[in-house]
Amino acid sequence: MILPIIAYGNPVLRKKCKNISHDYIKLNELISNMWDTMYASSGVGLAAPQIGLSIRIFIVDASPFSEDDKLDKDERIKLSTFKKVFINPELITTTSKLNTFNEGCLSIPDVREDVVRENEILIKYYDENFNKHELELNGLRARVVQHEFDHIEGVLFTDKLSTFKKKLIKSKLNNISKGNIKPDYLMSFYKRRKNLKIHILLMNF
Repeated sequence: MILPIIAYGNPVLRKKCKNISHDYIKLNELISNMWDTMYASSGVGLAAPQIGLSIRIFIVDASPFSEDDKLDKDERIKLSTFKKVFINPELITTTSKLNTFNEGCLSIPDVREDVVRENEILIKYYDENFNKHELELNGLRARVVQHEFDHIEGVLFTDKLSTFKKKLIKSKLNNISKGNIKPDYLMSFYKRRKNLKIHILLMNF
């Protein structure tokens, strides 16, 4: 089932998420819905807060990057099969080497900026069957995972921009938070009116 993507401005995107247990209610259904939602939105990653849940789970499928001719062959091969579910992850950076890449976010449509991140990471996590894993990643795989991991920490990629860049995109972010955009996928916008919380669904057909 395709769920609405939570738009910038909703407090749920700013909460540090909680771990879940192996008997979390309808976990398989949740994961299936997350895949449906991510693919319907043409994303390469999706975290639970982006569908309104403050729990530590995210999914990634970086295979679309494997078609980028600007990347070297080895990385494209690794990206082509990089599809995973991460539950209760712990992230450890393993190098001081940084790189820059242009990022966007399903919760912040039509905003893209260069973001600096660690090039190599170690992540410990549980998969959809609650089997524990430890994985070393680098390059774009590490970047996609860091982006989604930030979501379950209540951090957005725009937080990593310079003060100057933040000023340049401020009006765009305000428009998103107010629902003054025409997304091409289903989104939920958070409105405040006299202490009444209203969620508005929009989709551009």
